[in-house]
Amino acid sequence: MRPLLSKARAPGRAAVLRHGGYSRRQVYLLFLLPALLVIFAVIIFPWLFTIWMSLNDWQIGMQQSFIGFANFQKLATDTRFLETIPRTLFFTVLGVVAPLIFGVFAAEVFHQHFPLRGLLRGIYIMPMMTTPVAIALIFIMMYHPQLGVLNYLLSLIGIPPQLWIYDKNTVIPALVLVETWQWTPLVMLIVLGGLAALPTEPYESALIDGASRWDMFRFITLPLVTPFLMVAVIIRTIDALKSFDIIFVMTQGGPGTASETINIYLYLQAFAFFNIGHASAVVIVFFVIILTLAIILLAARERLRWTQ
Repeated sequence: MRPLLSKARAPGRAAVLRHGGYSRRQVYLLFLLPALLVIFAVIIFPWLFTIWMSLNDWQIGMQQSFIGFANFQKLATDTRFLETIPRTLFFTVLGVVAPLIFGVFAAEVFHQHFPLRGLLRGIYIMPMMTTPVAIALIFIMMYHPQLGVLNYLLSLIGIPPQLWIYDKNTVIPALVLVETWQWTPLVMLIVLGGLAALPTEPYESALIDGASRWDMFRFITLPLVTPFLMVAVIIRTIDALKSFDIIFVMTQGGPGTASETINIYLYLQAFAFFNIGHASAVVIVFFVIILTLAIILLAARERLRWTQ
């Protein structure tokens, strides 16, 4: 009798639980519906609309017309746009490598115990919390060829004055210097968290074996903090690729087009020349570039087995 009773009471696998006339699946869908609507409105629809605009010849104030892939064909022969790609990648590489080097060095310094370490850490991360536009305006004054403080400091050690952002040969390194000053503290915080989580046993064994501080850093610290370095590289790559405000305020892509990155070119096409269709095609190409770099970084992360 017991098996029959339990079998009669237990609902079958195909039975559907209902609450107020709605099945469980329908209730789940009702809860998911607001999130799906937000995702569609914020992510999916803008992308679909951008793709549609890229297939049209559309200038603000004029009637749009469907032209297919003509905007992309125009980009393939647009010398000004093609020059922005290596320029953006060059700016990104410098904007990642420089903060990474100085950030690791700063993390090693602040990981040591010394008086007022907490206060100095707080002062060191202040550039990261500063408004980019304010930073750009300050560095414009510092980079001034005649009145800037940087040229004055260089004159004290016998180096002739530089044109900084007013010379096409030095404008990208000068902009990277601003990025480095602002975002080195972020790398320092990421690496500092990694250093705080490292075990002490490898260092104790290395001291017993007579290893120097450089040997311990090269063979123990650096391999162990590699997962944190990869996080810093990914964050800085994304941030450097989309850098806009500092470049626009300081140079607006000048002198000439020497500092015109893809973001600056995109802004000018959309909001200066009002060529919305052409700018939408630039967005699609820029997305492909970012996606390619993301795949490369993810492959490097898996190759290093940093999650293990």
